[in-house]
Amino acid sequence: MQNNELNVSSRRGFLGTLATGVAALGVTTLTSSFTAMPARTFTPGEIADAEEWFNKIKGKHRIVFDATRPHEIFPFAWPRVFLLTNAATGTPEKDCNVVVILRHDAIGYAMKSELWAKYNFGELFKAEDPATKQPATRNPFWQPKAGDFKVPGFGSVAIGINELQESGVMFCVCDAAMTVYSAAIAGKMNLDAATVKKEWVAGLLPNIQPMPSGVWAVSRAQEHGCSYCFAG
Repeated sequence: MQNNELNVSSRRGFLGTLATGVAALGVTTLTSSFTAMPARTFTPGEIADAEEWFNKIKGKHRIVFDATRPHEIFPFAWPRVFLLTNAATGTPEKDCNVVVILRHDAIGYAMKSELWAKYNFGELFKAEDPATKQPATRNPFWQPKAGDFKVPGFGSVAIGINELQESGVMFCVCDAAMTVYSAAIAGKMNLDAATVKKEWVAGLLPNIQPMPSGVWAVSRAQEHGCSYCFAG
């Protein structure tokens, strides 16, 4: 009994940190949703897929961008800057490895626009649409239009997730955060938590690899030789 109480206390402590980024849901809703969720167990296949994903990292120059929240264009601009400046100094894209980890409040960027509209990700994650300067109702970094993103001195920059993937940038997303946030939203909307989580996983963008947790992925990326850069 004492161990159970300690486990609940630990989870609530962790949840208190998460609640700062989801104040719109209310701490009570988020807490009850999180503590009601069973522990997530990963199958050997899921673990193998995540481990194998990191084995693709073989480039001369390697970096991981740790995106924990929406931070204007920076989680996507900095990977492009890394590639451009390496190319300018003699190392082409094909010889570089860039990993972007979408975790905590940045997990929405791993999902399709339909989910942004349905679950109000713009308000939930405080993610602004660069075009309207209002809470986003779409994923603004998935298949953007030409000229959507411009940087003074550089002009138009190709920083859409699909454009970065074409340049070899690898994206992954935190499964732990998806579990917590989907449960919280399910509680707020009177929906089944498992159903919402399943919908979110099905709505991941192409070639975005789920990870047991974002911090697990940060560790694995560094074990595979990636320098660490905090992306917000």
